[in-house]
Amino acid sequence: MFVLDSTALLATWGIAWSLRFEGTGWLESAWRGPAAYHLLLSVPMWLGCLAVFKLYRRAWADASIDEVKAMLLAVLTGALANISLALFLLPLLGLSPTRLPLSVVSSSTMWSMAALMLPRLLARVWHLHRRQRQAGRGLIPVLILGAGPAGRLTARELAEHPELGMRPVGYLDNDPSLHNLMIGGTRVLGPMTELATQLTDHGVRQVIVTCANANGVMMRSIVQVCEEAGVPLRIMPPVSDILSGRVALSQLRPVQIQDLLRRAPVQTDLLAVRRTLGGQRVLVTGAGGSIGSELCRQIARTEPAELLLLGHGENSIFEIQQELQKSFPLVPMRCLIVDIRDEARIDDIFARYRPNTVFHAAAHKHVPLMEGNLPEAITNNVKGTRTIVDAAVRHQVDRFVLISSDKAVNPSSIMGATKRIAELLVQRAAIATGRQFVSVRFGNVLGSRGSVVPTFLQQIRAGGPLTITHPDMQRYFMTIPEAVQLVLQAAVQGTGSEVFVLDMGEPVRILDLAKDLIRLSGFREGEDIEIRFSGLRPGEKLFEELSRDDEQLQPTGHASVLRARLGAPPTGLTYQVDLLVQKALDRAEDGALRQQIAELVPEYIALGTTHPVAAPAPLTLVA
Repeated sequence: MFVLDSTALLATWGIAWSLRFEGTGWLESAWRGPAAYHLLLSVPMWLGCLAVFKLYRRAWADASIDEVKAMLLAVLTGALANISLALFLLPLLGLSPTRLPLSVVSSSTMWSMAALMLPRLLARVWHLHRRQRQAGRGLIPVLILGAGPAGRLTARELAEHPELGMRPVGYLDNDPSLHNLMIGGTRVLGPMTELATQLTDHGVRQVIVTCANANGVMMRSIVQVCEEAGVPLRIMPPVSDILSGRVALSQLRPVQIQDLLRRAPVQTDLLAVRRTLGGQRVLVTGAGGSIGSELCRQIARTEPAELLLLGHGENSIFEIQQELQKSFPLVPMRCLIVDIRDEARIDDIFARYRPNTVFHAAAHKHVPLMEGNLPEAITNNVKGTRTIVDAAVRHQVDRFVLISSDKAVNPSSIMGATKRIAELLVQRAAIATGRQFVSVRFGNVLGSRGSVVPTFLQQIRAGGPLTITHPDMQRYFMTIPEAVQLVLQAAVQGTGSEVFVLDMGEPVRILDLAKDLIRLSGFREGEDIEIRFSGLRPGEKLFEELSRDDEQLQPTGHASVLRARLGAPPTGLTYQVDLLVQKALDRAEDGALRQQIAELVPEYIALGTTHPVAAPAPLTLVA
């Protein structure tokens, strides 16, 4: 390249002077001396600029935007230096009686810039062309959904790596300003609504989704069109994972149920969470559960002084301990096997380890099971919560976060009613102490133990049928990481006696969820896998709600997190809770326990009462 550049600069110098004088007559004129000095100084100057920007230490066959930037800076610097030399430096040094002709200066500069850039660009183009020819003509045509940064990265990688076996034929993007434009050599064919047409017109054999903001409705439509056309659909990993090296672009994954339900992902103020929990002693109850274990993972990233893992099941606690010790070897942690109803043991733990923050995730959560086991639901969810809250108050815990549920709103189940009582206990403690004792309320969590998605997948593996209680049943859904991010955000923003609610978008019909899972598993509804309706189970509602009518939802510093200001807890709460717990311990009749719960939670819809049949009203914010 050095020899080629030297030759090109010599040639452009001669061409510039010859064009100016329309021949070689200038060699016999008074301009011969200044022209010679121009040559002797300009060529080393150009080569020096290229060397300064390290253009001779770059692999131009694999050039990227970084090489292009360096090349542009080098030639622009050289151009300015060449102009300065011809117009000012040569006369100043006495090497020319006057400035060189402007036509010579301009043409020599432009020809030199072109001569230096063109071979490098050609090297890149030729290398790419040669690799594509070597790969043969067996590349399958691929359509990329999304012409943003992720889509452009995908198209470029596919074009530069034919060994992946794919050739991008175009983009589809809903931004009208991009339609019919060429981006990196690949055309934006039109909007997403033209997917079916473009699949046929271009003989597409695979579709890659790269748009991270695709909502559930859009993903459902894309999946349906691809299935009808018989075209495989893949999801590109997040660009952050690719750039960090956690995954490669070749690791395209199949569509998952989360993609069909997803909203814009909840983002947490990680700096605020780290500032709140870093260097603190943090206790997580139910640490072996779905939510509890994810809490431990995310809290460990904040570098707490010590992480206390409290749970009743030794196997689940052992599993999360092994995982955390491998992923976060520098975080001190301690495993505590204990029943949260054991008041003496709980008090001893708080007295010995003095946690600064408590996340209370331990609870019985299965609605139908708790309907048949009222004493267990009451002693665990109510007495256990009271035990943890009272210990936190006695030992001056700074922050307490209760993991609640949308089923605590106008509850129709024992599980929901006991969660509502747990919220009242936390609110009472916050009012009494003035500390940051708050509750976090959210809907169903995808992939948690015993939840609907793992149950449906198990039924699909068994060949069906999928059992659904009612065709109109709807639920709010979120992923486990989203749920935990909400919990952590509550710990940061809570001031006391509040309930935090996640704006979870629109609820999802369980029937639609079942149909999606059947399709994603490669089966056909009604032909391969049957769906059966079994009727509402005890304690179930058709629709869940996230707040009561008397709870005023207010915005917080987080776009997706809302704050509900609650009214004063009922008078005689302590006495009523003591009475309920004692009746549960005495194994009173279910009717008596339900009546006692109804006195504590007047909005509780007793067993056998007609369930609501109208969808809940959308969330309303109060400024």
